Amino acid sequence: MTQPPEVLFVCAHNAGRSQMAAALLAHHAEGTARVTSAGSTPAEEINPQVRAAMSGLGIDLSGEFPRRPTTDAVQAAEVVITMGRGDACPVFPGKRYLDWELPDPSSRALDEIRPIREEISQRVMALLADLDPTRSAGRSGSSGGHCPGQTVSRSRSFQYRARTSFFRILPVGLRGSSSTTSTDFGHL
Repeated sequence: MTQPPEVLFVCAHNAGRSQMAAALLAHHAEGTARVTSAGSTPAEEINPQVRAAMSGLGIDLSGEFPRRPTTDAVQAAEVVITMGRGDACPVFPGKRYLDWELPDPSSRALDEIRPIREEISQRVMALLADLDPTRSAGRSGSSGGHCPGQTVSRSRSFQYRARTSFFRILPVGLRGSSSTTSTDFGHL
């Protein structure tokens, strides 16, 4: 039996968008994907309005907390998704990298966060259909991991084509050193 795909969501503070995306994917995947989230400069806590928005869907984020991405987490991920701010993330060959341009929910009211949550939910469902084609049976309009009607300018997908506007490329184990396997990217 093959392992479920691993998805890593990264945003600046791991207190809003990436937390919502990870929780929504974990909820909808029902065990068919492993999900982690991280932030290049983690906040002290998850945005309380984000917790409330997710609670409105019956998803509890009380056990979650902001964390930094590690080399291990990026290497384990089949798909790495940043949230539109060019967050620092190492680039490895063979990984699928997506950038979802989404508004930052920090300093927003609950009514302003709900549409962001819904946009993330739509993208998560399209990603899930892409990761598990059996889920997309009977669905139309979803291709390449993009939501129906979504243009490529709003979501970029690429295989190891680093763009400096999205990723800061870091040297990763070029000499076979195992010292990079648990690198913390908090200094970025």
